[in-house]
Amino acid sequence: MQEVIPELVKNTDIVITSNYGIHQMFGLGVLGNRFSASAKLLMEKFPRIEKVVGKTRKSISASHQQIQGKMWDGEKYIKAKKLDITHVIDRVGTGNAYASGLIYGLLQYEKDDKQALNFATAVCALKHTVVGDVNMVLLDNVLSLMGGDTSGKIKR
Repeated sequence: MQEVIPELVKNTDIVITSNYGIHQMFGLGVLGNRFSASAKLLMEKFPRIEKVVGKTRKSISASHQQIQGKMWDGEKYIKAKKLDITHVIDRVGTGNAYASGLIYGLLQYEKDDKQALNFATAVCALKHTVVGDVNMVLLDNVLSLMGGDTSGKIKR
């Protein structure tokens, strides 16, 4: 892995990973370190990187998860709002949902990384309520959750 991934990352602007991923794929940092510390090391090794993005998942139980997006932008550590998913149906595809939500969020909120993270976190949280690996949620539902509506009411 350390033979291939660094070569791919050297021309990358944004890396989505974890503290564990930085350690495993690049041999950087110490397991158990803070994400921002490992992200700093990654950016030092690969100066083209502008943002290192990850998420924290706390498993309360199989049906209750907490999700929070996080980012090191080279200057500051940014966290999204922590979201509780109390009725998890399926975790398959939640990482892909987070990544695609991040891409959309960064394009949509290009001057506001925190909003981009909040968008990605909301997309990921809602994917937990959908069976299968395709995230079949509506943009209005994501925006509603970002706005603080955690009622779970159906919007038509």
